[in-house]
Parts: sequence; C-alpha cells; structure tokens
Amino acid sequence: MIEVEHLVKHYADVRAVDDVSMSVERGEIFGLLGPNGAGKTTMIRTIMDIIKPDSGTIRLMGQPMTQASKGRIGYLPEERGLYKNYRLLECLTYLGALKGMTRREASRRATLLLSQTGLEEYGRRKVQEMSKGMTQKAQFLATLVHDPDVLILDEPFQGLDPINTEMLKQILLDEQARGKTIILSTHDMNQVEEMCNRILLINHGRVVLYGALAEIKARYAEHAVILECDGLTEADAGALPGVQRVRAAQRNHGYELSLEQNAPAQAVLNALVATGVTVRRFEIATAPLEEIFINVVEATQ
Repeated sequence: MIEVEHLVKHYADVRAVDDVSMSVERGEIFGLLGPNGAGKTTMIRTIMDIIKPDSGTIRLMGQPMTQASKGRIGYLPEERGLYKNYRLLECLTYLGALKGMTRREASRRATLLLSQTGLEEYGRRKVQEMSKGMTQKAQFLATLVHDPDVLILDEPFQGLDPINTEMLKQILLDEQARGKTIILSTHDMNQVEEMCNRILLINHGRVVLYGALAEIKARYAEHAVILECDGLTEADAGALPGVQRVRAAQRNHGYELSLEQNAPAQAVLNALVATGVTVRRFEIATAPLEEIFINVVEATQ
C-alpha cells in the first residue's frame, strides 16, 4: 500500500531521516516507533508530502503521491488543531468536503461517527467549548470522516482515559477488518504489542528494527519458559532437567525458567507431566516490546 525507498531528509547539518526503506501492506496495522527526536514525524510528513525529501521515493498503491491520492489518506498529526469557532458537526463536514465529499455525504458520515463515539450531543457545540479529551476524540473523527483507505496516526491515544482509548482502538480494528491500512506512531509499547502486525523502529533517523512483530519478539527471547503449575515450589522447578535458573515471572503468576543452552523446552514439559502436577500454563518466554525497545535504542545511541 505504501512503499518508501532510501528516504533521506536533512535539516541543516542534522540527518533527520537517513536512508530509510520500508513497505506497509494493505490491511495491516504497522507500528512506526522510535524515541523522541528519532525522525518519526519527519518520515510521516514526507510520506504525506507536507515536506519534500532530499532523496528517495514514496509510492502509494504503486504510484507516486499525487494530490488525488493524498485525499485517500487520513492523517492525525502530532499537533492537534480544529477550527475552534466552528460547531463540531460543521467542522467535520467542512473537513470532509475538503477531501472531495459532497457536503451532504460529509454531514451524514460525520453524524454517524459522532453517534458511534458518544459525541452526538456535542455536534451543535463549538469546538472551543469541548474538554481536551472530547476534542481529542473529535480530532480522531476528522481523520476518519472522508472514509480514507490509509490512516496515519501520530499518538492517537494521547490524553485519553482507558474507556475512550479502548473505544478508539476498537474503531481502528474495525477499520482494519474493512481492509483499511493503518500506520500507528506511538510510545505506548503495550498498544503496539496488542494491535500491530509489523513494526519499524528508527533511532537517529536510521532503521534499527524492521519486520513482523512476532519474529522480532522471538529473536530477542531468552531461552526460557513461563510456567504455572498447581503445587509446584520454586525448588521443585529448579530441580527439573535442563533448568539453569528460576525466578518469579515479572508480568505473570508462576515462574520463569531459564534453560541451559541445549536443553529443549519439550523435555521440561515432559518432566512436569511425569511428576503428575497440574500444568496450567507452559509457554516459550518472549521479551516485552518495551524491553526490546530500550535495549535496542541504548545500543544504537
């Protein structure tokens, strides 16, 4: 859906984006990650044709970006901004019309979105009369109002309470189910783990991780298993064949067993079954994405 090849962008002596290549597949949620100042916003702005790259190519659906194709993208920028003196429904209708919809189509679509997100009572209010959280939701709807094929979202859940965060997440998953392509830029690694199919992590403008999230997590996994059993003590777990170290699982109940280099996880499971204990959980341990993010970024400073 989106192809970026050898993208480079300088600001004076700073190379904000340094030879970045990536592709975003149709119908996936793609995570664009990096620490503050890594070049994420510059990448998004070049993809959106807001700023021009110094070199490299960007294609949308196999074609160079045009004014018409830009209309098929919904963009939620890092800097929020709606017309504060407009009534919310008028504002969303106007923004939909700017993307090529008739005012009638835009008004109907905006009314539907307001209803879906519990904002229908705000439709006749001016944007400036709304709370920060409600304005954030309204900005999200402005991204969706013209029913785009691609959504590019920069910190879409910032400032939202857990209930509204879950609501917007479900809307995004519904959009994905409809075949929409989503680029999600966020610092919340839990959201990324929950929603994204593939990720790109950049630091100092360069690619440091790129690929399927499950493969990346497996690549950085320790040779360990997570275990929950009824009646199994820490000493019992340490006595299992091939177990090198036992510690309490950090994010779960039970234990995390670090295994000897050549010890197969299956042998540990077989030994557990042979003892007759009830195994409630047994899985290969993977590192949380936040831990991978920190380790990779620190290694590339």
